[in-house]
Amino acid sequence: MVGMCFSLFFVVDLRDVVFVIQSQRNSFHVRQAEKLRKDLLLQTQALQEEWFLGKPLHDEESTIIHHYAFSENPAAFQYPDFSAGWALSIPLVNRLTSKIEEEPLKSDFTIDLKHEVALYIWEDGKGPRLTGVPELCTIPEHNPRAQYCATTVSSQSPLCGQPVKSDNIFIAVKTCKKFHSDRVLVVKKTWGKQASLLEYYSDYADPSIPTINLGVPNTERGHCGKTFAILRRFLSSHVPNTDWLLIVDDDTLISLPRLQALLSCYDFSEPVCLGERYGYGLGQGGYSYITGGGGMVFSREAVVQLLASGCKCYSNDAPDDMVLGMCLNALRVPVTHSPLFHQARPEDYAKEFLAHQTPISFHKHWNIDPIAVFNKWLKNDKHTEGLQKSTKDEL
Repeated sequence: MVGMCFSLFFVVDLRDVVFVIQSQRNSFHVRQAEKLRKDLLLQTQALQEEWFLGKPLHDEESTIIHHYAFSENPAAFQYPDFSAGWALSIPLVNRLTSKIEEEPLKSDFTIDLKHEVALYIWEDGKGPRLTGVPELCTIPEHNPRAQYCATTVSSQSPLCGQPVKSDNIFIAVKTCKKFHSDRVLVVKKTWGKQASLLEYYSDYADPSIPTINLGVPNTERGHCGKTFAILRRFLSSHVPNTDWLLIVDDDTLISLPRLQALLSCYDFSEPVCLGERYGYGLGQGGYSYITGGGGMVFSREAVVQLLASGCKCYSNDAPDDMVLGMCLNALRVPVTHSPLFHQARPEDYAKEFLAHQTPISFHKHWNIDPIAVFNKWLKNDKHTEGLQKSTKDEL
């Protein structure tokens, strides 16, 4: 009968979804229906494969934050920019779940989760590599190109009202005598000019800077004794009463106006511990901690709870940031991560990762001109002025 239609049925095992292809008995339409059936089957087979999708990042040179992985060709390994979102196919999720159940994830240090997740999935070539998806984007949501994106990022830097006043942040810089003439000088020439309340803590009292000797000897590694002396001093009558404490190394570079804007989003009456979060022994009873080089920010309430708990160093040269992490974990005080703090230099991060950031800090003077780095990455604060004006206009 001319014009009679028939339907071609087949069942997809993956989700038990039935596709119905409407066609006709004419040989042309039969061929078209069969072609479509095969195409759909190919697509369902792809859905049963292991897929790891995201916006790819790669290192241009081997870096300490990735344990110098792929030192011969760093760009060969790609990992996802979490800001754009990332996706795993269900078959891959199921396999990884079984793998973790059979062999729990063991990690001494978790430094850059996105890179370590990609390594875990890749499993020395046994698992899939990251497949780049152009629709996963990190361009601002108001950008005209955003219409082609499945994901975008906020065009607004963190600002939740008026920035915290500079005289409500007490800044402690950890240093020692051998760095007075170079590292301390860099602080004074760059971000130190932005500070209202700042003290330098050293093993030597130098009135020309000035530095304060807290009675704790200098140590080659780990500065727990010095950091806890700073915490006690912060709560003493020797320094002005402020809501916030920032502890940095003498080779930390930081934008205080950007930090002031960020802190407007946090309640100083809560125990807040803010910075770049690392992990130790995660997955096996470990803990998170704020890495010291990128800057550690504490609300006054957090410092009160830390010292009241009896938290202390097991030695002067113990790693201060990790000891604080252990204590915060015992207190059940959360460690708050911000990707705007950086434990390493700009060169140690993928360019695409930094491209959509307004960074707050970087760390280390090794093999760079720290003043030039500050001027390029941290000095310009026109965005903060614009955000303040935008906030006032909205109000």
